[in-house]
Amino acid sequence: ALNRIATDRLHLENPTFAQVNSLVSTVMSASTSTLRFPGYMNNDLVGLIASLIPIPRCHFLMTGYTPLTLYEGDRAGESQVRKTSVLDVMRRLLQPQNLMVSVPVKKGCYMSILNVIQGEVDPSQVHKSLQRIRERKLANFIGWGPASIQVALARRSPYLPQSNRVSGLMLANHTSIYTLFARALNQYDKLRKR
Repeated sequence: ALNRIATDRLHLENPTFAQVNSLVSTVMSASTSTLRFPGYMNNDLVGLIASLIPIPRCHFLMTGYTPLTLYEGDRAGESQVRKTSVLDVMRRLLQPQNLMVSVPVKKGCYMSILNVIQGEVDPSQVHKSLQRIRERKLANFIGWGPASIQVALARRSPYLPQSNRVSGLMLANHTSIYTLFARALNQYDKLRKR
């Protein structure tokens, strides 16, 4: 999935390990941004993750991030600053091509979603964006649980150059995550038969 993102979204012909690692570090730093730059809410990781796991056995999360940029040495942040809105970011987070895993999202249902929005954000924009997503039914939720997208607002790192106004990380609990385990089990069985 990371190579797919690097080639399709970032238009890199042969992504290096450093470029793929840059994607991973971007997602990891965004996932801990509410801890490193605390606000009034969402100051601990347990509080963030607890709402994503409805039952203990369903604890496998997948991530999505948008807009993607690479931070490479002196060229970091040289590109123009993109005008991104909260609605654009939240809508793009639900698109399969922005997920950091390759799973068929259309075939399953979301159990829970947490969006961590970083940047200059007006809370009223967040509320309007959530309403539009609900109206357009962009996310298919399970029938036996609450169909809500939680949002945590986070400040940005003052040490990194910014190439966009707003960025977002999605932590999601989705039923199609089982396909990753089925694929790994299938590959293991093939290897074992040799």
